[in-house]
Amino acid sequence: MIVFDSYAWIEYFLGSDSGRVVKNYIDVEEVVTPSIVLAEVARKYLREGVKEEDVFKRLNFIVASGTVTEIDAELSMAAAKAYLELFAKAKAEKLKRPSLTDGIVLATGRILGAKIVTGDEHFKGLAEVVYIG
Repeated sequence: MIVFDSYAWIEYFLGSDSGRVVKNYIDVEEVVTPSIVLAEVARKYLREGVKEEDVFKRLNFIVASGTVTEIDAELSMAAAKAYLELFAKAKAEKLKRPSLTDGIVLATGRILGAKIVTGDEHFKGLAEVVYIG
């Protein structure tokens, strides 16, 4: 089982070298995507002027490629703790503030006992992360 964040999906759709790594995971792993990632991906593409029809195609591909997890009470608490951990890490490493989505992605991976595929610098160096940045 593997968790993808927005970075992973965007690289996949770009067809970049990092995206090819993501594709390899899609072909052999059970893919999990937190539901908030769908909103982040949609926001990015709409902000860039991609047609809604094309955004829906990408979102539907994500949904069809694995499992989309929802936020519940357990994940909310774990995400808050993960966010605070990422915030402290970012401060120590002089990075910009992480997003709550980052906390949700990290908590999802931890709850499921899954690796997280991302190129987001906030995750770099964490044991449960496959860093593709």
